[in-house]
Amino acid sequence: MDVIARAWSKAVRTALPGPWRRGLVVRELVGALLIGGLAAPIELVSHTGLALPMSAAAALLFLVRRGIPATALVLTALAGGVGGGTLPLLVCVGWSAGARVRRVGVLAGSFVAGWALMTLFGVLKDAGQVPVDLIVGFSLGGYLLLAVLPALWGRYRAQRRALTDALRERNEQLVREHAMIAHQARLRERHRIAQDMHDSLGHQLALISVHTGALEVDRTLTDRQREAVGVLRLAAVGAMRELREVVGVLHDESTALPPGPGSPSVAGAGVGIGAGAAGAGGVGTGGVDGIEGLVESSRAAGTPVSLVRDGERRPLAASAGHAAYRVVQEALTNAHKHAPGAPITVALRYEPDALVVEVVNPAAAEPAGVRAGGAAPAAVVSGGQGLTGLRERARLVGGMVHAGPTPGAGFRLAAVLPYRGAEGAGAQGVDDGSAAGPETGAAGRVTDRAVDWVVDWVVDGGPGGVPGAVAGAPKRRSPAIGCAVGGAAVLLAVLGLLVWGVIGFVRTAEDSTVKRSVYDSLELGTPEAEVRRQLPPGSDFFLRNLEGSGPTPPAGADCVRFLSDDNGGTAWGEDAVVRFCFKDGVLVEKQHYRVKQ
Repeated sequence: MDVIARAWSKAVRTALPGPWRRGLVVRELVGALLIGGLAAPIELVSHTGLALPMSAAAALLFLVRRGIPATALVLTALAGGVGGGTLPLLVCVGWSAGARVRRVGVLAGSFVAGWALMTLFGVLKDAGQVPVDLIVGFSLGGYLLLAVLPALWGRYRAQRRALTDALRERNEQLVREHAMIAHQARLRERHRIAQDMHDSLGHQLALISVHTGALEVDRTLTDRQREAVGVLRLAAVGAMRELREVVGVLHDESTALPPGPGSPSVAGAGVGIGAGAAGAGGVGTGGVDGIEGLVESSRAAGTPVSLVRDGERRPLAASAGHAAYRVVQEALTNAHKHAPGAPITVALRYEPDALVVEVVNPAAAEPAGVRAGGAAPAAVVSGGQGLTGLRERARLVGGMVHAGPTPGAGFRLAAVLPYRGAEGAGAQGVDDGSAAGPETGAAGRVTDRAVDWVVDWVVDGGPGGVPGAVAGAPKRRSPAIGCAVGGAAVLLAVLGLLVWGVIGFVRTAEDSTVKRSVYDSLELGTPEAEVRRQLPPGSDFFLRNLEGSGPTPPAGADCVRFLSDDNGGTAWGEDAVVRFCFKDGVLVEKQHYRVKQ
C-alpha cells in the first residue's frame, strides 16, 4: 500500500506541478470550467452522445497540461478524432506543449502522434460518409491551425523569456566582474603605493639615520648637541618603524574581500585609483641614470660606495630602468641598516640579452646599532617587504632577483632585467593598465564583451560573446526567426489545404450532379449499363441524405439518386434531385423532384 501511495503521490505531483498560488488556482479552475463548458454543447450539436464524458475529459486535460503537456496533447488530439468537443482545448494544450516540452524530438513526436491518432479515429468514424482524402486533409489543416500554430507561438514566448532571464543573469555577472576588477585594481595601486613608500621613504630615512649616527660619534659636539642628535636618530628610527606599520597595513588590505557591486567604494574606484597612481608615480621615480644620484647620496653620508659599469650601454625601457633603480635603492638601504660603514660596490653589467644589477657589501666592522661610548644598540627596523617587492617588480618585466650572503659574511643583491622584457611589461604587468582605472583597463574590455554579447543575442540570436561558445561555430539564429518561419509555413500549409479542399469539394459536388441535358437524353428502356456509363460516380457525402426521398419507386426496382444542376424554381433550403430506377437490366423510371435540405 505504501508503494501504491508513493506512486500515486508522485504521479499527482508530476501532473499538477506547483507551487499553487492563489491566482494560479483561480486561473486554472476557471479555465477548466470554461473548456469543459465549451466541450458539452459542441458534442450535443455533433450528436455523438458523449457530451458529459468529453466535458469532464476536457476539464481534466486542461488541468494536467502544465505537468504532462505531451501526454495531454496526444490524448486531446485522440478525443478530437472522436468528437469536436476538445477542439478548443487543442489550442491550450498545443500552447503548453510548445512552451514546456524542451526536447525537440519529443515535441515533434508528440505532435505527429497526436495528428495520426486524430486522423485515424476520424477516418474510422466518418469513412462511410466522407471521402478519406477529405478527412485527412481537413484533419491536417485543422491540426496545424489549432495545435501547431499555438505551439510555435508558445515556444517563441518561452524561449524569449529564457533568453531575457539569461541576459539579466549575464548582466548581473558582468556587474560583479566589473566590481571585482575595480577592487583588484585598487589593491594593485595600494601595493604600488606601499612599495614606493618602502623604497623611497625608507631609503631617505636610512640616510638620515646614517647621518645622525655619524654626528652622534663626532667628538667636536658637546653633550647637549650629541643628545639632540641622538633624539633625531631615534626619531628617524621611530619614523622607519611607523613606515613599516603603514606598509604592513596596506599589504594586509590587499587581501580584503572585494566589495559588492553596489558599494560606494567601487563606484569611486576609477577616480581614486587614477589619483593614487598619479601620486605614486611621482614618488621616488628614477631609471638607470638615477642610480648615480643614489650612490652620491650614500657617499655624502660617509659610506664608501663604488659604481662600476661594464659593457656597451643599451637603451632600457622605463619599467626595466625603474626596476633597476629600485634594486640599487633597496640594496643601499639594507646595507646602511645592517652593515653601517661597510664599503658597498654597485655594478651595472650590460650583457647581450639583459642588464645585470649587482650590489655587494662585506660584513660591518661593528654590529649594527652599536654606538661609541657604550650606547645601547638601536633595534634594526625591517618590515620584510623590500625583497618581496623587488622580486615582483623584476617578474613584471620578465627578470629575476637573487639575494643572499657572500662567503665573507657579507650580502649580495643581484637582479637580471632582460631588455626585451621591458617591451613586454606593458602586456604582462597590469600596473600600467590598472593605473588608468577600470574603465580603460580590463573592465573596459569586459564592457566591450558585454556589448558584443548583447548584440549577438538580440540581433543574431547566437552565443558569440557567451563564455563556452565554440570559436568559429555557426551562430544560432534568433528563435523569433525560427518561429516566424514555422508560423509562415503553417499558414501556407493551411492555405494550401484550404485551396485543395475547396477544389476537392467542387469536384465531389460535380461527381454527384447530373446535368439537365444528360437527364433529358436518357430514355426509358435504355439498358442499365449504358445509362450508368453516362451518370457520374456519385459521393455519399452529398447523396447519403437523399436515400428514400421522392415518390414511391416501382416495385422491385433498384433506384439511384443524384443532384441536378437544374435549380430553376427551387426555393431556399431545397435541392433539385433526379432519380433513375432500373429493373430487369433496363431503365424503367426517371424522376425530377425537389427535397428539403
